[in-house]
Parts: sequence; structure tokens; C-alpha cells
Amino acid sequence: MSQIPTLDIRRFDSDRDAFVADLGAAYREWGFAGIRGHGIAQPLIDEAYDVFQRFFALPEETKRRYHVPGGGGARGYTPFGVETAKGAAHFDLKEFWHIGRELPADSKYREVMPPNVWPEEVPDFRAKGLALYRALDALGARVLQALALHIGLPQDYFADKTDAGNSILRPIHYPPITADEVPNVRAGAHEDINLITLLVGASAAGLEVRSHAGEWVPFTASEDTIVVNIGDMLQRLTNHVYPSTTHRVTNPQGDAARQPRYSTPFFLHPNPDFVIDVLPSCVTADNPSRYPEPITAQGYLEERLREIKLK
Repeated sequence: MSQIPTLDIRRFDSDRDAFVADLGAAYREWGFAGIRGHGIAQPLIDEAYDVFQRFFALPEETKRRYHVPGGGGARGYTPFGVETAKGAAHFDLKEFWHIGRELPADSKYREVMPPNVWPEEVPDFRAKGLALYRALDALGARVLQALALHIGLPQDYFADKTDAGNSILRPIHYPPITADEVPNVRAGAHEDINLITLLVGASAAGLEVRSHAGEWVPFTASEDTIVVNIGDMLQRLTNHVYPSTTHRVTNPQGDAARQPRYSTPFFLHPNPDFVIDVLPSCVTADNPSRYPEPITAQGYLEERLREIKLK
């Protein structure tokens, strides 16, 4: 079984053309790659995970005070048993929190990007969460630069289309599984909604990626690696040149199932009014346009949130 590649992003500065070719090839084949040499300090990651775990350890009634009814899970806390993968019969075995972009007071996006919610019980949650958010946002911008070059766009093509993007940092807690038989998996087979996802802390086993042949390929990254995958918005924009690959988080076996699992993906989104319209450079005789109708990023997001039962 072939392996999902892991690449050192420092080559983007030292060996740009070769790195862009290797990264583009990885995404065309898998829709996934590991990124190391990313420059995000391990203490920053560890401190963020510490505050996230302290929040999830709070009593259920305390956590539920930070649930925003009618908010579609956009900010604050989403309880266990709510999110359900598209088409799945059972909900995912997880609870999570959403940190969004901090907008200036005069931002035109305030109507669709609500303010953040912060738990009083964990005083450093805000500072540590936003620090990780900003670090992953910057890393995501570099990955998009390389992807843009690979499909013949200017390096900075995405810069003014994501600088106020509705991006989300999602600390997730998968509680211990106490029953011997459960119909659910920790996260059902799904594709992500956004442009790209950056997953920090994927060193615990469970993530599996479906290959072109239909095999489930485990992808457990080393501690210094951030897993980055293509989302549906970028798949649509590039006319499936970059595929949004189905993936899941399986339940561990034996004693490992009795342990909690934590992970923190960063979902990098375009600005809400960005129009997702197939790029002309991604349309060929062999790959005609699959999406004749454009859609705004916000319109697409709302459509998908309804499908996964967050709205």
C-alpha cells in the first residue's frame, strides 16, 4: 500500500520549483500531505492543548453555558452527539469548540462572522487559542501559495481572498468509549467543507484516508508534522484537480478505546463573499467544467452546515 507523502515546507524557500511539483503531485494523488519544518513551536501547540483539555474536563452543565443556540456551531461549544457526517446514520463521538477570526469593529463581515465566545473558567484559553489560530492561518497561507503556483496562478492569488476568511480552529475531544459495541465511529467518513484543513496533533492513531482504490489508509503523523488536506471549496474551485478526499477517525481497539483522544483542525476558509467559480486554468478537454453555476463561500458553507446537522 502506498504512503501519503510528508514534505518539508522549508524547501519552498530553498528549492521552490521542486517543492511545488512534489506538493502538487501529493495533493493530486491523495488530497492529503504531511507538512514538517513548519516553524510552529511545540510549546505553543502544547500550551494550546493544555487549555483545551482543561475546558473539556469541566462539568457538562458548565460547558453547555457556552453553546450558542441557533448559531450553527459557528462559535463556542458544540455538545457531544450533535455533528453527523453527511449521509451517516449515527452522530460522531465527539464534542468540540470553535474559535473564529477576530474582526475589526468596522468589518463588513460581522453580520455573518459572529464574535468569539470565551470560557471564564479557563482564563488563558483565549490567548493560547488565538496564538495557535494565527500560526496555522499563516502556515495555511504558505501552503496556498505553493498550490497556486502549481496550477499556474500567481503566488499571491489567494492572499486577498482569504485575509478575512471565515476560518475556524476546532479543538475536539473524543471521550473514552465505554461500551464494547457502538454503531458510531469517532468521526464518520466525510470530506471537509473549506479550502484546506491543517490538523495539528494528529500523532494519535485513528485518522484514515480513502485511496483512489477504495482502501482505508491510516495516516498517523509524527509529532513534528501537521497534516494538511484539501477541502470541498478548493476541489470545486480547481475542478477536482485537487481532490477533497474522504477520511474518518476510527475507534481504537482494546484498552486504547478507554482513553480520550484530542485533535485540533484548522479549517481555512475564503472571505465570505468570495465567489467559488471554476478556475479557467483547471478546465481542459479531458476535464470539462463540472460546476457551471458559481456560489459564494458563505452560501456554500450554509448549505453544507445544514447537511451535517449543525444548522
